[in-house]
Amino acid sequence: MSNLILWIKETRPQFLTLSIVLAFLGTAIAWYYGSINIGYAVLAGFGLMLTHGSVNAINDYFDYKSGIDLKTQRTPFSGGSGLVPEGKLPLKQALGVGVITSLVALTIGIFFITIKGCQLLPLIVTAGLCLVLYTPVILKTPWPEWSPGVGLGILPILGFYFVQAGRYDWIVLIASIPSGILVHNLLLLNEFPDVEADRKGGRKNTPVFFGLNAAGKLFRTATVLVFVWIAGCVIATLITRTTVMPVYCLLSFLTLPFAVKAIKGSKEYNDMNKLVPALGSNVQFILLCQILLGVGYILEKVFPIF
Repeated sequence: MSNLILWIKETRPQFLTLSIVLAFLGTAIAWYYGSINIGYAVLAGFGLMLTHGSVNAINDYFDYKSGIDLKTQRTPFSGGSGLVPEGKLPLKQALGVGVITSLVALTIGIFFITIKGCQLLPLIVTAGLCLVLYTPVILKTPWPEWSPGVGLGILPILGFYFVQAGRYDWIVLIASIPSGILVHNLLLLNEFPDVEADRKGGRKNTPVFFGLNAAGKLFRTATVLVFVWIAGCVIATLITRTTVMPVYCLLSFLTLPFAVKAIKGSKEYNDMNKLVPALGSNVQFILLCQILLGVGYILEKVFPIF
């Protein structure tokens, strides 16, 4: 029983909330456009949580192997689970958690391919490559944050829509862009405390390769872009009278205080007392923004403006 608890902790379950939020948003979008299957949504959500947990466990494995976990300054939002370097979990078991969760997730993916068609295959293959190659390969290339933005932001929204609607739609791709940017920024800011350890471990993520100052500018620009994208889509809806993104999605602007705190904290990367609260504000912004986007689609479905 104690081993099972450690295996669950290795997936960093406190961060798997993101998968639940993505499931909610993807399903809300699917329902708005006329298709919903709660059973499929729950199963796909479970698969996404397993995939997310697998990434966390595999990342811990490679971070320990490279020595990064022995040098990193762990915070509540970065630095891995800490179970392997603290001697609570054998290294092979951490890898085992990653492999098993990814295989179960793959089984769920194969199930959906079987019942929904091979059009889902490119999405699953792309997500799988992002998962498998992220830590050992992608993190050693400049600007690797695009990978989680795509694999754990854009693709899940498209996937949740497909397993319920049985098709893709350009309008859903547009709706998925904020999630892609937000997840990109989640990884980007969380890398700030680990920059020295990552540099010694051979990583070339944005803070390491371009420097913390440039990384901070990218983070702030991308954060602003989320609001610009949402506002632009709503304006397009008002002009064309065709729903590019529901007007109710402007509720996401209620997250501005969290975004501002994260932006301010990203400028104080040399002061951990200011940076760590910024990491927390960023997490709150990312989760709440997507929840409110989902609420926007639900409200438009129930109380349509157009």
